[in-house]
Amino acid sequence: MQLEVWVESDARELRSLQGWLRSDPDVRRTAVSDVRGSGPRPGEMGSALDVLQLVTGNGWSAASFVLALVAWRQTRPQQPRVEIHRGDTVIVLTDCSPDEIERATRALDAAGDEERDT
Repeated sequence: MQLEVWVESDARELRSLQGWLRSDPDVRRTAVSDVRGSGPRPGEMGSALDVLQLVTGNGWSAASFVLALVAWRQTRPQQPRVEIHRGDTVIVLTDCSPDEIERATRALDAAGDEERDT
């Protein structure tokens, strides 16, 4: 399965996030990541944006992934808004409250269930 992570900032932040995820044993064991250019998001004008793409395999844990994102975000001085795209599902992390973390994990798990059913 494939995920895309958008960070409201610049490519340096995405590279920082990529390094953080690669250092997390749970994420590193089950996902391969790459920072790539992407077209503007729907409704936006402008040039290409950078996006962190992850391809995950068996044993991938949505909870571990979301907690790694939250931990990285908390190290950032500005704590940027983070969007996770998995198929048609879009999850936004803004305050990383326990409720938001739980909703993000459930949404990623549900999107994975939908992918497996198709």
